[in-house]
Amino acid sequence: MKAKKTQALIRTLLILAILVAVNVISVRLFGRLDLTHQNVYTLSDASKSLVGTLDDRVTVKAYFTEDLPAPYNNNRRAVLDILNDYKAYAGGNLHFDFINPEGEKGEEEAQQQGIAPVQVQVVKEDKFEIKRGYLGLVMLYEDRKEVLPVIQNLGSLEYDISSALKRLTSRSKKKVGYSTGHQEAEPGSLRQVQQTLSQQYDLVPVDLTRMEPVPDDLAALLVISPAMRFSDTAKFNIDQHLMRGGKIAFLLNRVNANLQARFGSTVELGLDDLLEHYGIRVNPDLIRDAQCANISVMQQQGGFTFQSQVPFPYIPIISNFSEDNPIVKDLQAVVLPFTSSVDTSLAATKGLQVEVLLRSSKQSGRQTGFFMIDPFQRYTPADMAEQHVPLAALVHGSFRSFFAEKQPVSPIAQSPETRILVFGDGDFMKDEYLGNRANMTLFVNIVDYLADDAGLITIRSKNVATPPLEQVSDGTKQFLKYANLAGPPLLIVLYGLFRWRRRVVFKRMMETQS
Repeated sequence: MKAKKTQALIRTLLILAILVAVNVISVRLFGRLDLTHQNVYTLSDASKSLVGTLDDRVTVKAYFTEDLPAPYNNNRRAVLDILNDYKAYAGGNLHFDFINPEGEKGEEEAQQQGIAPVQVQVVKEDKFEIKRGYLGLVMLYEDRKEVLPVIQNLGSLEYDISSALKRLTSRSKKKVGYSTGHQEAEPGSLRQVQQTLSQQYDLVPVDLTRMEPVPDDLAALLVISPAMRFSDTAKFNIDQHLMRGGKIAFLLNRVNANLQARFGSTVELGLDDLLEHYGIRVNPDLIRDAQCANISVMQQQGGFTFQSQVPFPYIPIISNFSEDNPIVKDLQAVVLPFTSSVDTSLAATKGLQVEVLLRSSKQSGRQTGFFMIDPFQRYTPADMAEQHVPLAALVHGSFRSFFAEKQPVSPIAQSPETRILVFGDGDFMKDEYLGNRANMTLFVNIVDYLADDAGLITIRSKNVATPPLEQVSDGTKQFLKYANLAGPPLLIVLYGLFRWRRRVVFKRMMETQS
């Protein structure tokens, strides 16, 4: 009896020792199993590297009101989880505290730190009530501070925190230039673009019409939807900037399409010969795609006028991306209004490498020549017979100067390894198309990639949104519809018949044996 008690005590002590050891190991070692396609609930390598290289302590103060109703209470849990992740990889250089700003003193402290209260609806005793709450973060590093006043979008939480950490710990900003002088869409006229880019970069206007070289300290040069023809001076400035190793994005509209007038006209920019020399060109056409956005139109029927939504093939929803390039790798879908195709066939003859970033769906076509835009027009399968038309591409390598044998003769005839990016659309980053979050993500990814600042791309592109459904024929839709309706009952009936048949056979076997 005594021996059995001793063995039981030893087993109990061993179990306790194992539990203590597991807890000690779990505190020192951190891990998480994330089964989502893009690992959206796991810190990306860029975030791990960012906090892993901190050279001083970062303090995070999270001002969150407790006992908030759903879904706001989930925000506190998500922030707590992700801050624990950051802390695990920070090597002791990141600490955080959760503060419940109760009472007048607590609210005053939160507001002094830049955290404003938000109004949330609470259902209490079958009544709607308005409650003040706080859902913000303050990050402190040396004598600097970054504030995230409201944590609202959990889908971009990691990017918001990592980009704030990067701004907090960076000593200087890179410069990104945008061309002027040809009625380009400047970042100042793109409110959301300017607001987003100015957090990471200094935006610098570059007048290409002057006889002055493009500044050498630019991390990237953007040419966004110009509307006037480029002179030889402007092309020379672009060419020599590329010859010095500069990186350039051409976001061009080759067709000026007006939905209200239901008409489009070709835009002559004078850049065709320059881009063809670099191995690529934007074609003067309009792409139509069966996978497209809806637009609101006014219709009349029976003497009544009403507004309805109709699919509009000239605003395609693009979901066919390059699988490897970080600019588009984890995007779900972007909207490209009135986009043109790009021709990449010349790159190989120039000894350059080309990578197509975006393509149309397998049901697409193009309009050339005379551009009539009718939202009520219906297209036949022959009109949508083209598959995967290139819409944007990246060309990289050592470029030969366009002016090597022309006047003025270029002082630099061959560039080092560099890259240009060409889009057949210059409007997708405008405010009216940024209801689709991926459009902004795509544009900022372009800037980051050209500026050799691609670390945050993998975080920004994370998205928990459902990707668009693949376009199928009407016959396939009808088949799937009736298969879903009739399939489950039919399976149950077939299973019942199978069971009934087995019972009949079994009963006959038993009767035969008896």
